[in-house]
Amino acid sequence: MRPIFSKIRVLGTAALALFLTASCSDILDEQPRSSYDPTFFKTEKGVEGGVTSMYAHLRYIYGQAYYYNSCLTGTDEATYGFSADGNFKDADLSGVGNLTATTSRSDALWGTAFSNINTANGVIENGAEVGVSESLISEARFFRAFDYFLLVQTFGGVPLDLGSGELKFNITPTRTSVRNTVPEVYTKAIFPDLLTAIENLPANPRVTGGVTKTVARLHLAKAYLTYAWWLKNPNNIPTYPECQRIDPDGHDAAWYYQQAYDMAVTAIDNPGPFGLQESFWMVNAGPNDRNMEILLYADHTQEDEFYNGGSLSYGGGGAPDNFAGWMMNWNYTDAHSADGQAVINRIAEQCYGRPWTRMAPPQGVFTKTFADKVNDSRYDGTFTTVYRGNWSTAGQNWESVTNANGMKVKEREPIFSFVFEDMDKIIYSEDAATKSNLGAGTLPGRADWVLGLDAVGRYVYPALWKLGPYRTDNGTGAGQPNAGSTRPYNIAKFSELYLIAAEAAVEGATTQAGKSARDLVNVLRARAGRWTYSNAEYKNVDRDFSAEMTAATPATIDINYILDERSREFYGEGYRWFDLVRTQKWNEYADTYVICNGKGDHNPQTYNRTIEAFHYLRPIPQGQLDGMEMTKEEKMAYQNPGYRD
Repeated sequence: MRPIFSKIRVLGTAALALFLTASCSDILDEQPRSSYDPTFFKTEKGVEGGVTSMYAHLRYIYGQAYYYNSCLTGTDEATYGFSADGNFKDADLSGVGNLTATTSRSDALWGTAFSNINTANGVIENGAEVGVSESLISEARFFRAFDYFLLVQTFGGVPLDLGSGELKFNITPTRTSVRNTVPEVYTKAIFPDLLTAIENLPANPRVTGGVTKTVARLHLAKAYLTYAWWLKNPNNIPTYPECQRIDPDGHDAAWYYQQAYDMAVTAIDNPGPFGLQESFWMVNAGPNDRNMEILLYADHTQEDEFYNGGSLSYGGGGAPDNFAGWMMNWNYTDAHSADGQAVINRIAEQCYGRPWTRMAPPQGVFTKTFADKVNDSRYDGTFTTVYRGNWSTAGQNWESVTNANGMKVKEREPIFSFVFEDMDKIIYSEDAATKSNLGAGTLPGRADWVLGLDAVGRYVYPALWKLGPYRTDNGTGAGQPNAGSTRPYNIAKFSELYLIAAEAAVEGATTQAGKSARDLVNVLRARAGRWTYSNAEYKNVDRDFSAEMTAATPATIDINYILDERSREFYGEGYRWFDLVRTQKWNEYADTYVICNGKGDHNPQTYNRTIEAFHYLRPIPQGQLDGMEMTKEEKMAYQNPGYRD
């Protein structure tokens, strides 16, 4: 099966896109062009190229660090880190910045999504006429719905007419725009496109990473679920453009919760080539990328810069590089041995990678979300908590170094660890703080410097292991740790179907036998109890705490428990802002957080966020407003309330 790798980015407004054409090789050949006219879609080759470009556009959304920041910072999963710039502080809403139409980084979604939507419009309008199968056209239908779903969750109602009519390929540059309402976007674009895609897409992908019935079912189930919450509106959050929360087709929230449940269960029962991995670690481990649990990803490769979409040796921080994994990674290279040696080098391995320290996990992540760190493998399978000496990658051939308590440490043995047991016994002496160069402490009988999870701060914290780099071309050295990750960025997982169905069940959907909310959640909790590898111990293990995990599940599941499970399962992957906005729980979960500040600070402080009702929508980007030839009053009316000058 041919994988999709491409270096294509769709272009804006009326013209569209750089396209690809298929060949008999293992990858799709690119034919870059500087410009296109609409007649290119009048050819089979042009339509096929337009479809392929839609996979490429994912890389301008997923892995783009500033968009990644907008999906997490300001929630219970992340705050700004020690090295954060204004982009990250603005998103935190904690008084250190200001989220505006100019500073919001959801702009990365707006421009990319609308360019791709117009490409999809061109494919859908012309595909049948030039002899392209409905199956291939339905890939475009999926991506048009996919982008509109992201947009409507982020900004509220958005335009369906890009200049030539609703859902029409725009061939005329226009400098005006009218926003449709939220119900119109769902019922005219998202639902119809996904229903058609489910009918016509194959069960098995036509190319590696290609869209299928299963991924379309997942997105339709999630769209039904999100729209049901929008209709229910439990906390009276305002919408924009203003409209009554009435479904044009006459259905209520309960109907859509049921549709979400039924669609998710249908996907679970008809998985095609997809399913759950044996253990949580296996889902996110670099050697196991593109496994059967991943339904959609923005792809990259270490084999070729052109098809990777970015340098293989150095990343400058801009899309389409995959550099989200740098953001919640602290500067672990600060760690020194007791004899003053820098013993942990930056290397292109999943536990390490390039540190930027732009984002940091609040302490609630460790005290509440991942409270069970013994039975539940998801803590160990989410974070790097033990940092091991790797001095040989910098050319040092020491047999050992002297570390905590004057004890010797060999290569790949722990130099520094985050601990959750015996935190009251940690000795935070000035000597240990200075020698470790981290403000760390010691525990009797241990050769590694330690820091309790109750001292996690903006400077030093367990790094996000999930998104760390994985390469097979490092040799015996450090490899290319300064490059963007050449791993795919996972967008949709089979596991989410269980939590979508469970959430719908909690909200009143009638369930099938053996598929109650608790049953569905316990499928994932049982899997979380199955350990096949321990990151902290750096070795394969064979442990099964599935019985303990399922027994600990409450008899009655509520929405808060679903949200906690979603964070345990998908922490740091970019889901959280959408989850808290959908359920209108953002304030409840994130209006305060606890964290320490600088290196060596062991005194956590509580910080407050000001999350207003209008923050449940992001501002229309200033660049969009500046580009429209409309009056000041019209532009003000176009902007979401709360962000108007």
